[in-house]
Amino acid sequence: MDAFTDNPGWLIGYIITIVVVLVVVALVVPILRLAYSIGNEAKMINDSLTQAVHNTAGLSGLNTTIEHAEVIVDGLARGRGRLGG
Repeated sequence: MDAFTDNPGWLIGYIITIVVVLVVVALVVPILRLAYSIGNEAKMINDSLTQAVHNTAGLSGLNTTIEHAEVIVDGLARGRGRLGG
């Protein structure tokens, strides 16, 4: 005799197992594709941020430039005041 015809519980169990596995695969595959897509985006974002750091590296000396400009402006103001202007 056939094991499935003698005990239909096994057949039902196998069918339920196959359905559960297919549902899990159907849910996991889109998640993995999304994770792959996010990984690619993260690489592009990181590259852009690295480029931004390189492009703005010159701004680190901006405070020094501002301080020197303030000294120059103060000197010009003193000179104008001495000249009566």
